[in-house]
Amino acid sequence: MRNLKLLMSMLCLFFVLSGANAQTQTDTKIAEWERAKAYTKEYLDAMPESGYALKPTPEMRSFAEQMLHLTDANYGFTATATGEKPPYGLGEVEKITDKSKANVTKVVMAGYDYVIDALKKLTPEQLNEKVKFMNRFEMTKDMVFTKDFEHQTHHRGQATVYLRLAGVKPPQEKLF
Repeated sequence: MRNLKLLMSMLCLFFVLSGANAQTQTDTKIAEWERAKAYTKEYLDAMPESGYALKPTPEMRSFAEQMLHLTDANYGFTATATGEKPPYGLGEVEKITDKSKANVTKVVMAGYDYVIDALKKLTPEQLNEKVKFMNRFEMTKDMVFTKDFEHQTHHRGQATVYLRLAGVKPPQEKLF
């Protein structure tokens, strides 16, 4: 009986600590998205208004289109994870006609807020639920956010070239 009580106490402690660890992971994910938002804002601020239409080659997206593409994915990926209807349908953000610095910055920052707000609403248990991503990949909601983070990092990284072509020094790396 004494060993059973000890075992039960240890199991309770394990579950309490597991829950705390899961919440810490969620809090860390939110903090990383907030860092990514701030870093992307530095890119948006660094590019002069005239650079928003810059295309390294004719077939490539402009700087504004690159940032709007990043944002379109933030909405789409997050909507997949939450099951909620996003403010923009797939591809709609990229079709925004006002590609001014002020408007693109506003739209991109709202996209990051959408992701961060969604993460704040999801419990660690919900993040472990599976969803069908792009109608073909089964993964956890947490992995959808991870793939989205990778996507936005990739496109922000591409924007470094745009800044250099515009004669602008890119923001300092912001890993922490």
